[in-house]
Amino acid sequence: MMLLVAFSAVIVPFIFLVLLRMSALKGMTISAIIITLLGVFVWGMNGDVIIASLLQGTHKTFTILYILFGALLLLNTLRQTGAVTRINEGFKQISGDMRVQVILVAFLFGSLIEGASGFGTPAMVTAPLMVALGFRPIIAVVTALVADSVAVSFGAVGTPVLVGLSTLNDADSSFFQSTAIRITTLDLLSGIFIPIILITAMVLFFGKNNKLKSIVEMLPWLALIGIVYAGSAFIYAFLFGAEFVAILGSLTGLIVAVISARKGWLLPKEEWTDGLNPDYEVTTKEQSMPLLTAWAPYLMVVVLLLLTRTVPSIKHFTTQVLDLTWNNILNFETITSEWEILYSPGTILILSAIFAVFIQRKPLKDIGHASLDSLNTIKTTGITLIATLAMVHVFINSGINTHDLISMPEYIAKDMAHYLGPIWLFVAPFLGALGSFITGSATVSTLTFSPIQLNIAETIGAEPFTVLAAQIIGAAAGNMICVHNVVAVCAVVDMPGKEGSVIRKTLGPALIYCLLVGISAFIFTWLFF
Repeated sequence: MMLLVAFSAVIVPFIFLVLLRMSALKGMTISAIIITLLGVFVWGMNGDVIIASLLQGTHKTFTILYILFGALLLLNTLRQTGAVTRINEGFKQISGDMRVQVILVAFLFGSLIEGASGFGTPAMVTAPLMVALGFRPIIAVVTALVADSVAVSFGAVGTPVLVGLSTLNDADSSFFQSTAIRITTLDLLSGIFIPIILITAMVLFFGKNNKLKSIVEMLPWLALIGIVYAGSAFIYAFLFGAEFVAILGSLTGLIVAVISARKGWLLPKEEWTDGLNPDYEVTTKEQSMPLLTAWAPYLMVVVLLLLTRTVPSIKHFTTQVLDLTWNNILNFETITSEWEILYSPGTILILSAIFAVFIQRKPLKDIGHASLDSLNTIKTTGITLIATLAMVHVFINSGINTHDLISMPEYIAKDMAHYLGPIWLFVAPFLGALGSFITGSATVSTLTFSPIQLNIAETIGAEPFTVLAAQIIGAAAGNMICVHNVVAVCAVVDMPGKEGSVIRKTLGPALIYCLLVGISAFIFTWLFF
């Protein structure tokens, strides 16, 4: 009974969004009410804890909306200046094949943004960029979410490793690096398949004719990209630790992908364009804007993200000035919500939008038009996110109760460990994905479950770094299906109400990735331990 209640935070949204195909606004509002009632009447949560959780979720909603607004503002500004058209021309000069464009934009450029920022930013940037390239919105959303996965293990300059494991005993730089190496080792057998999974999902769901041929003919090139990314990530983890794996791995992959695509190496001659939006109009107007100038605002995003996260003095300034973090909500020490305005990717995206009109020599009124368009796009998203995050934080804060029960996530983990301990290497990544699906964060998933994962590893005699690596990669896989990411990305391409349809399409790739990680963990343990 109690396990079913704990799992309700997973089961109820799945029923409403995926099976009953409700919009996220309706489905998550009902889910939040149900989980809250269960928290009060079954788990023994007091009213002040529920209110504190609601306030925490509302505060965090504003932090996400701020990032969402920044991503939309930058994109809409670049549409106003004509930079998006120029960027699109640049991609089409590399390849007109939409399968190649997905790898370049969603997987590799998205992984670069993930490595520098994380927090759901990559898909919010890449999905609308692909819509501007001519992709149907649903394809842009699904591919952006599936692509933003393998790099999430090292998102935001290593945060899922450095912060996610920070509460463990003996968690030091050596511990973090050993885990990072193990993550990239497992991904040598699992992560290399992400480009293949990405294109396979796109073609199967959205292709029109000769689907098998459209997949098989791309396999050599996709395998090359997967091997380059996963192989270079392993080297960078060994040399530098967790911080720069996603950034350097994606840059390495971009170089190889661009050169090979331009030369047509390992690629079919016939271009795949089944994902083209019927309403898309090809622009034939000659563009005078240099390609570097068009890309400059996005390059500025990457540079500012890196500076604010790697230069101590700049990081200190941006985390201390304009800090709207809410600590000890209603006097509960563990209920907090961070919002460091200058450190937020939202601020960096807004500054880059302002930078764009100057470097591209356009009038400031373009920012005004872009701001209004952006606000109109996200005006209904806030309610959905408040309901989603309220449910999430009731679930997480359920350990504060009058029945002396552990929290719902801990209850799930311990019960799973009791029944599934002997096959835990296969289960560990699925627990990580479950945490991300509910909380919307690979870092929070790992913070929540890593102590349990480590305890289980020690109990069953499994190699600890392998189990922790499986947890983190599984949490990265869960990024494809977490509700508030899906809500945000649907909002950024003006596709509200389609969240359930998106999750139905991203669920398969997420589960396949977790299964591959479990197999990798088993093979690695069998060979070396």
